[in-house]
Amino acid sequence: MSLYREQGVVLRTQKLGEADRIVTLLTLSRGIIRVVAKGVRKTTSKFGARLEPFMVADLQLYEGRTLDTITQASTLGAYGPHISQDYDRYRAGSAMVETAERLSEGGPAPEQYRLLIGALRTLAQGNIAPELLRDGYLLRAMAAAGWAPGFQECVRCGAPGPHTRVIVQLGGVVCQDCAVPGTPQLEPGSIVLLAALLAGDWDTALASSELERGQAAGIVAAYTQWHMEKGLRSLRTN
Repeated sequence: MSLYREQGVVLRTQKLGEADRIVTLLTLSRGIIRVVAKGVRKTTSKFGARLEPFMVADLQLYEGRTLDTITQASTLGAYGPHISQDYDRYRAGSAMVETAERLSEGGPAPEQYRLLIGALRTLAQGNIAPELLRDGYLLRAMAAAGWAPGFQECVRCGAPGPHTRVIVQLGGVVCQDCAVPGTPQLEPGSIVLLAALLAGDWDTALASSELERGQAAGIVAAYTQWHMEKGLRSLRTN
């Protein structure tokens, strides 16, 4: 069995036996991996706190027959406590890590890794509303996965905007001629907000109203779940 090193962010954990955990990580070089952390549920564990959700760690692991095992862990980003102590941040962070896991299966995903680390770091700082960070992350994560939405020109015919009608199944805004009966129509500011979230323009996003944020959040949730073909547990309201 050989040793190797990896950087990873903890997405989730589950109990294994009386004292161990299975840790799901998004890593820089290997994408999603699931590994064993032995003894981390004991009060005497040296690195249990470093392997909680939202934490970023430098890890040493050894290869096993079924699951690899963590032998060392040092903290690179202690975002877990700052996120978990606030309910709104926790919900936003949970949506981020669930999305990252779903989009990063199947191999290395360095862009998704860096995007998630940046989002969790900003979330832990607490300077931007959690729902804005969540929605901005979701849009950019989808774009990195190849599903970039369009909020400028009509996504069907290319007619220049601004447009206020959105069809998530088509990938963004549509002009009046391309809209079908029942197409949702948003406030102009909501479209501006969606474009700002996708671009990471936080000055514009922070100037948005509650109505605009609510409309944008509905579009982001529908768009994300449409393309992933399965609902996100962390976006459910109950």
